[in-house]
Amino acid sequence: MRNCLQQQAAIVALLAALVSSQQVMLAGQGQPMGLPNCTTICGNVSVPYPFGIEPGCQLEGFNVFCNTRQTPPRLYFKDNDTILIQILELSLDTSTLHFMAPSQQPNNTSDSPGCHLFSKLGQLDWEVGSSALQGVLPGDYRPGSATCPRDLGSTACHSSHSTCRATTGRYKRDSSKTTGYTCTCDMGYQGNPYLSDGCQDIDECSRPDECFGNCMNLPGKYLCQCPWGTYGNPYIPNGCTTPKHPGHIIGLGVGSGAILVSLVLGTKDIARKIKIIRTKKTRHRFFKQNRGQLLQQLVCQRADIAERMIVTLKELEKATNNFDKARELGGGGHGTVYKGILSSLHVVAIKRSKIVIQREIDDFINEVAILSQINHRNIVKLFGCCLETEVPLLVYEFISNGTLYNHLHVETLVSLSWIDRLRIAVETARALAYLHSLVSMPIIHRDVKSPNILLDDNLTVKLSDFGASRYVPIDQTGVDTTVQGTFGYLDPMYYSTGHLTEKSDVYSFGVILIELLTRKKPVSYRSPQGYSLVNHFVTLLSEGNNLVHMLDPQVRKEGGGEVVDVALLAAICVKFISKDRPTMRQVEMTLESIYAAKESASSDMTDESEDNYVQVNDISVGGTNVDSARSQGLIARGWREDN
Repeated sequence: MRNCLQQQAAIVALLAALVSSQQVMLAGQGQPMGLPNCTTICGNVSVPYPFGIEPGCQLEGFNVFCNTRQTPPRLYFKDNDTILIQILELSLDTSTLHFMAPSQQPNNTSDSPGCHLFSKLGQLDWEVGSSALQGVLPGDYRPGSATCPRDLGSTACHSSHSTCRATTGRYKRDSSKTTGYTCTCDMGYQGNPYLSDGCQDIDECSRPDECFGNCMNLPGKYLCQCPWGTYGNPYIPNGCTTPKHPGHIIGLGVGSGAILVSLVLGTKDIARKIKIIRTKKTRHRFFKQNRGQLLQQLVCQRADIAERMIVTLKELEKATNNFDKARELGGGGHGTVYKGILSSLHVVAIKRSKIVIQREIDDFINEVAILSQINHRNIVKLFGCCLETEVPLLVYEFISNGTLYNHLHVETLVSLSWIDRLRIAVETARALAYLHSLVSMPIIHRDVKSPNILLDDNLTVKLSDFGASRYVPIDQTGVDTTVQGTFGYLDPMYYSTGHLTEKSDVYSFGVILIELLTRKKPVSYRSPQGYSLVNHFVTLLSEGNNLVHMLDPQVRKEGGGEVVDVALLAAICVKFISKDRPTMRQVEMTLESIYAAKESASSDMTDESEDNYVQVNDISVGGTNVDSARSQGLIARGWREDN
């Protein structure tokens, strides 16, 4: 009898391990509170998503500021750039925040997107402002994984074990109008419902006073039973007692154990089949959604592209060994890049978004629409795209030799030769001039920078990353957009006005010329006086021969008088007023002339190289000389001051 009881106990233990091992493992790993690589604590205050401190770490409108100069650091809520209140505690469970007495108290009760705050004695209730649940009765719940809104470019309330509840701006007069929603984890789950995998199963069996018998953890719940050979109430201490006739209980237990084993095994098989069906349906839904968005972008142009360039997810999974981390080539502002080999034996680079937000989807679709219509030797070639995932996957030609940024900013003293840098500048200018003036509808790249300039084995330029690019109608001089780009390369006039023109790319290209001349990083460079790279470069150029101390020693050694020409061209490109800058076509012609002269001089090396080297160090480029002493040379090479 004792052996039989021991066998039954072993069966129950095995079943418990089979059913709950995954949940226990997840619970042991800790629950995510914010997006990857985002700070989730300020002083002694937790900062869970949708709130966030750094850019890109929060849902739109949920900006908070951590003042680390105070001890301990203190957390503040921000409205645009205005700091309003000090936050003492943030709660996801009750959608409230406790605060210090504010100098200005927010009370946003509109149905516009963003973070809505409603004041209430010593605390503020908050909601995700949205009109996506209009028509839903206030207080109604909806499943988070299926129908909760994905507005503001977010996956808020997207956990598969969460629900969203329509809210009303509870302190408005009209309490029947839905103005937003809040999210909660389902019963039996805990964590952050605003993250994709934020709600994780609670292991009730690890909690004291939950079960005083045999406990089996199940998804979202648990099973508590009296031990074999006993009966009673297992939820109270000493609630299970031994029966007077244990033989009947043993027989019943053996039968129950067999039934339970069959039930668990059958349930696992059914769950596996359901998962396969759901995966197919999800892929089909994403395909229809993304294909429709792509066709909309291509309307009146070439609608057949959406069909001709489609690659299946199965093909890409095979090409990358299921997106093995060992296949990662790196990551940029718009996703992670993997190396893969297609069934056609083409070696390709496959770009996949890191997080699922609407802006990423829009950028990827935009990149497909633009690159599918471009054919230029200095622009990366797009082979196709996969539309079966929430964010499309892009498939490019594989460029093997890294980026211009990688080649310039190495630890060694010697980098790319000056003649190679000149050629790279010419090829980049050709690509941008082609985008601006030689395609059916002009395209502004909007994120021209050295990390987006790929180089092949021959150091030939391949301009990449068109996620932020925009078409400009031929009859318009620019478009008004939300500002996008990389600080250090970003056109200050575009940044201040939001008006995007082709001259914004010209400014960014001018920064790259300065980077080629100096080998200094535009994003992080600060002069001893606190100047940015562009401001310091232009200041030294205007002061005369002081610029020589900022140039890369390799450029000073290998370059001749053309170094000054390139420096002056860079200074013209980065002028603050956009109309004072040349067009990319004018820049291209100027650089081609400079490069041709340099090539000719290099093929016939004489003692003139030493003279030229002295000239770079001795030439005066101060004050009006920038605009006059060399201007004739620049005009002769193709640039006309006709702006």
